[in-house]
Amino acid sequence: MPQPNLRRQLALWLLFPLLGLLALDTWLTYERAMSAANSAFDRSLEFSIKSIREGTQLIDDEVQVNLPYLALEMFESDRGGKIYYVIREGGDGAQGGGNDGRAVTGYHDLPLPPGRLRPEPYHTAFYDAEYRGETLRMGALQLPVHDVPNARTRVVWIVVGETTEARHELARQILTGSLQQEVLLVVLALAIVWLGVTRGLRPLNRLSAKVAARGEDDTTPLDNVDLPTEVKPLVESINQYVGRVGRMQASRQRFFADAAHQLKTPLAIIQAESELTLRESLSAQARERVERLNQAVKQAAKSVRQLLSLSRLEAEGGPPVAMVPLRLDEVARSVTLDWSPVARARHIDLGFEQDGPVQVIAQRELLAELCGNLIDNAIRYAGDGAIITVRTRLDGTVPVLQVLDDGPGIAANERDAVFERFYRSEQSHTGTQPADGSGLGLAIVKEIARKHRAQVALDEAVGGGLEVTVRFPGHEDV
Repeated sequence: MPQPNLRRQLALWLLFPLLGLLALDTWLTYERAMSAANSAFDRSLEFSIKSIREGTQLIDDEVQVNLPYLALEMFESDRGGKIYYVIREGGDGAQGGGNDGRAVTGYHDLPLPPGRLRPEPYHTAFYDAEYRGETLRMGALQLPVHDVPNARTRVVWIVVGETTEARHELARQILTGSLQQEVLLVVLALAIVWLGVTRGLRPLNRLSAKVAARGEDDTTPLDNVDLPTEVKPLVESINQYVGRVGRMQASRQRFFADAAHQLKTPLAIIQAESELTLRESLSAQARERVERLNQAVKQAAKSVRQLLSLSRLEAEGGPPVAMVPLRLDEVARSVTLDWSPVARARHIDLGFEQDGPVQVIAQRELLAELCGNLIDNAIRYAGDGAIITVRTRLDGTVPVLQVLDDGPGIAANERDAVFERFYRSEQSHTGTQPADGSGLGLAIVKEIARKHRAQVALDEAVGGGLEVTVRFPGHEDV
């Protein structure tokens, strides 16, 4: 499912109502445009009717019409529509003599206005009518004409109609111009809203960047200075949540640290007593049991030390690790020499190689612990008689530490899992001697590497075995 976007949602919430208002305004604008077009064209019709009125006379009791030049010009003009007219007698002296009067000139079947629209004399009435399958806009004038010498009066209807194409075209032009302006205003309104929302979301973007830039161990409260009042409750909620998580983690770490400290002393006593017991005369069966006990106590003591190390490395809110320039090759060589006796006891060829001086920014004790855990892991799992090589080099400007062995290695599908605590690989022992690891060594390596912003990778060594590579940040990245 696509993630919701606040700017897009606000734009849509505004767009649909604006489109509805635009549709309503389109209808209202078209009605106003048609009204304006009718008003303009009706004045033209009325002018033509008045022109015809000037040429209508009653002579010798006969209605005679002399269409003036302006009226003829209108009838013959090319305005995009058709013009129809009729001059019809309406009866002697009667106002509105009906539709059965004689047509003097024009289209004889052109309809007169309905009775409810019959105007007063000398007043023009406007109406719509259907004529020959077309809609006409009609203007009708009821005109009394007089034959003064003979004292006669007749009522004459002057009716002029035109088709509505020109009116609709004018209305469409008015509507098009209005719609262009309104669409432009809608687009500008949406752009303004989008810009306003974008600027309004800047505090949230800054807050997001600030949270993303925080370290994994940083549980200090977020600063809510210069934030909108609507965002401050969110920051306060985040601070409360971070505080609860920090207290929970601190409590858990204290528990592990206290438990490990409490276990160190009795384990040391048990180990010492078991070693003293092994110096005494024991039966073969009893000696075997005490040796197993001593080995188990040693392993438990090592696990406690490793748990303490992990607890120290994962301490939230603790003092930052002091990083100083160090020679990686010197630290690795020193640690390799420290582990040489352990390797000789198991007939392991432990060697060190370097490709010139390699400098890193690190903490000496943690760097030595990382090297020691990698060598210890190789000794435990490579097996007796294996060959282990510790190597330092520069890959361009990137310092690299490698530990290689020719042991059974680690299957590709397990190389991520072995960094988890207490995970034991299916290939964690050789055919001659089971490995006594606790599954914490590589977890400590990963945690120390994280502290140094280094990357740890496992791969198959050339010729078989395991190759562990730690790549530290280059000088330009420090």
